[in-house]
Amino acid sequence: MSAYAHQMEREYSARSLSNRENSGTEMGSRYVMESGFYMTSFAATIFIAGLVTVGVLLITLLIALTVMLQSCQSKSSGVVEIQKASDDYNDCKMFALYAELNGLEADEFPSICRAFAIQYIRVGQYARDLNATMQVVENYFSSIMPLKNGLDVVLIDIDDILSSNPHHTNLLMHRFGQFDCSGCIEEAKHLKHLLIFRLYMKLQASGWPLILLSRKSWRQQNATVGHLISAGYSGWTSLIMRSDDEVHVDSCEYFSRRRAGMQKDGFIIAGVISSRMDALTGPYLGKRIFKLPNAVYYNLDRQIGKSVPE
Repeated sequence: MSAYAHQMEREYSARSLSNRENSGTEMGSRYVMESGFYMTSFAATIFIAGLVTVGVLLITLLIALTVMLQSCQSKSSGVVEIQKASDDYNDCKMFALYAELNGLEADEFPSICRAFAIQYIRVGQYARDLNATMQVVENYFSSIMPLKNGLDVVLIDIDDILSSNPHHTNLLMHRFGQFDCSGCIEEAKHLKHLLIFRLYMKLQASGWPLILLSRKSWRQQNATVGHLISAGYSGWTSLIMRSDDEVHVDSCEYFSRRRAGMQKDGFIIAGVISSRMDALTGPYLGKRIFKLPNAVYYNLDRQIGKSVPE
């Protein structure tokens, strides 16, 4: 073969190889382009799905945070309200003690304390306090014995025994109607009378001479005796009521004078039982004093009763 023929063959081979390479390149390019197009669509689908998922998660998280925030605000508000109610209750308790010690009148009570006084009765705390106090009194007198000479006496405030005028209670219930405590005041009074009567019978059965004290005038003696007997009380040693000279004497001074007279006559006061501070303060109180629990409502009841004839 001539040199020219060899040269032509090489050029043809080179062109063929070049064409195959170019053809491969074009095919590869198309493949890459086509492959790139499908990958981009798949990636876009995944990306969009991811965005949707993240969006749903963010919305869920936002809702959860909103609910949690509302719950926290509600709880925080509840805690504040409970704390405020607790503070008000403690303030009213202290004011009630101050009022009892100083004999304050009904119009000197903060209005909010009237609501707490009813709540004290309605939730049963007054009944629990009264039962616990009575147990203390009974335990004390069951641990000692009276002297045989009849001079070892127990003083009982009968104004805790006698029921209030029903007109007083009706006025009181009308005043407290806004607190929805229908009947709870009467139930509290009934429980108090019941427990005092039980204590009275136990002391009498144990041989204790009982001297009854009242703030009322002796002019009401017949009505008072009749009331006591109708309520089941009998067998007391004496009933002490105000003389005409003592009608305008401060009740604390009145009780102190009477106790002083008893001791002068040789009586030994083993204990004084009352729910009112005027009977439990001053000299000549004897060996023990027992303060029965008292709700604030009592002072309101007494104040209302002043304007209602007996």
